[in-house]
Amino acid sequence: MEAPPAKLVPAMHHLGVQTGDLDNCLAWYKDFFGCAETWTLTTFSDLTLSRLPGITRLTEVSVADVRFHLFERTGHEPVLPGGNKAQFQHVCLAAGSPEELRAWRDRWLNLYRSGRYHFATDEQPTDIVVDADGVHSCYLFDPNGLEFEFTYVPGGAA
Repeated sequence: MEAPPAKLVPAMHHLGVQTGDLDNCLAWYKDFFGCAETWTLTTFSDLTLSRLPGITRLTEVSVADVRFHLFERTGHEPVLPGGNKAQFQHVCLAAGSPEELRAWRDRWLNLYRSGRYHFATDEQPTDIVVDADGVHSCYLFDPNGLEFEFTYVPGGAA
């Protein structure tokens, strides 16, 4: 009898972000998250070209253990994510304290007000809310209209 497979445990490698304006997106991810560019591609495998027709450029940016793959495609339709359809609704990132959560929100507001970036939506970050378990949360959008949640969980519990 064959042994059962070892327990499979995924680990996050990167989050892929499609954009219609890579330069704008790249500048915002650097300024908001403090990311640094790690590499850029302008030639792609047949698999990538078949999955992402019109891809022209892909840049990886990273900070700490978080990596984003930002890529631009020709023919990008400027339609905002959202609505009632199957999709990733948001990505949640942890803040180390309520003060850090406020700092993320304030950084977003400062970058938005700077006028240096084009945003797909003018929707502002939510207020920071605290639920009955003491979990603090705030939602905001990247320049493409993709939603991020920042959350602080007291005691670091899941």
